[in-house]
Amino acid sequence: MRDYLGDLIIRIKNAQNAGLPEVIMHPYMPKRYLKILDLLYQEGYLRGYMEQYDSLKGHLVTKVFLKYSLEGTPIIENIFKISAPGRRIYVSTKTLWKPKNGKGVFLLSTTKGFLSDRDARLLNVGGELLLGVY
Repeated sequence: MRDYLGDLIIRIKNAQNAGLPEVIMHPYMPKRYLKILDLLYQEGYLRGYMEQYDSLKGHLVTKVFLKYSLEGTPIIENIFKISAPGRRIYVSTKTLWKPKNGKGVFLLSTTKGFLSDRDARLLNVGGELLLGVY
């Protein structure tokens, strides 16, 4: 079993620490994790992402474009995994706390798909707490 979500988080974190403008995700990352990248883009933590065909390797690759402030510091101060394959963390809307005093965002896997903590509260759905970003 492969932990693609953990791989996604570590690649983004390492690329931000190195000051890289973009990072290439694992080539066999499931397509459902593109929704997580889309949520991070909507929340303002990424410049974007795109899928393109790599003719040398013969498959699709996903490039993630990282975002930095005008001073050159990464927009993502910290991105961390909460739920793991061996330790699942489930929350309801009543028990979901605000990350970093409301300055960050949690991403959840719910019955309505991947949602941010704000959207989960609006739709009144709980789920598995996947990762946090601030």
